[in-house]
Amino acid sequence: MIEINNTTKQKINLAKTKKIVEAWLKANKKGSWEVSLAVVGSSRMKRLNEDYRGIAKTTDVLSFVGERIDNIEPDAKYLGEVIINIEEVKKASKYLEVFGKKKSAEYIFYFLLIHGLLHLIGHEDDEEVDRQRMLVLGDKFLKKYF
Repeated sequence: MIEINNTTKQKINLAKTKKIVEAWLKANKKGSWEVSLAVVGSSRMKRLNEDYRGIAKTTDVLSFVGERIDNIEPDAKYLGEVIINIEEVKKASKYLEVFGKKKSAEYIFYFLLIHGLLHLIGHEDDEEVDRQRMLVLGDKFLKKYF
């Protein structure tokens, strides 16, 4: 299950977003887990990045892991929250070196979503080899949808 909070004027395809997240959760054996997605602009992302990571600049995606058990639904588990900067998504050409060819802004949005979800299950990208692995995993998963 996914909860989506779009704080921008940019439209996103809610049905497709839910479908992709649910498929990803199922593929990663987290089908009963909950995820939150927030879509924000650069100024809010910059504040979040500075507050939580001490980096005073914007970024494309942030992930916050959270394993809470909801008292109302004891079996429900919360995987965490992914926050996407929609203004970075619009700079799709910035990702040209990642994929070797131009991808649409829609693809970049879902790629960042999957990238954030990978962080929620423990993947890190501090080292280049780990970053490359995450890029491959995200791209491989999204080939089913694009």
